[in-house]
Amino acid sequence: MTTDTGADTMATPHAPQTGTDAPAVAPVPGRTAALRRRLAAQLLFELVLPLGSYYGLRAAGASQWLSMVAGGVLLLPWIGYGIVRRRRVEAMAVFTLSLVVAGTLLSLISGSPRVLMIRDSWLTAAIGLWVLGTLLTRRPFIMSASRGIVIAKVGEAGLARWEARWDAEPTFRHHLRLVTAVWGAVFLLDAALRVVLAYTIPVDAFPLTSTVLWLALLGGLLTWHNWYLTRHGMKL
Repeated sequence: MTTDTGADTMATPHAPQTGTDAPAVAPVPGRTAALRRRLAAQLLFELVLPLGSYYGLRAAGASQWLSMVAGGVLLLPWIGYGIVRRRRVEAMAVFTLSLVVAGTLLSLISGSPRVLMIRDSWLTAAIGLWVLGTLLTRRPFIMSASRGIVIAKVGEAGLARWEARWDAEPTFRHHLRLVTAVWGAVFLLDAALRVVLAYTIPVDAFPLTSTVLWLALLGGLLTWHNWYLTRHGMKL
């Protein structure tokens, strides 16, 4: 899963200027295309490969435990690539890696694949709490997450105008805080529902069901996100 999803619907730059001397704000197609490629890669490594590997290995006769561990192992190259690309070790990458290792070790001790099934719940719960925690800071989650999108669409100058709205417009701050709160709440909801599913449905049904659950929640979140920003005139 990813916090980059919904790139086209993030908070928007300053309202267009009026007057004949207003500079045109042009999108940056190359940067937008790069964002879309990154989203596609995240979808592949974080959803398609883990899901495909689980059911592929099960069809080949592998155990539930081994099939589930394989999905976590496939995340490791993606995490490593992110560290190399950014040339720094990020806290979320370390946290995700620690969950993969800890979940695998705990499942070895317990012998239950259901321990692995709730691994993603810890991750989404942590992300949800972190997102909500940013409401106490000067820059809530959506404010920070939108920077790359704004740059890709309107460039550095547009980003400067957009960020200036935070200090100048209380309504702008209210909208971004509200959107941030909803994002955090949805991540926490996903975590809670995954735990319920992990202990109420068959193990082999969990990977597909949890994936469909996340996509449904994310789709609903992005639909609401887009509607809310459009309604309040904040969409690019």
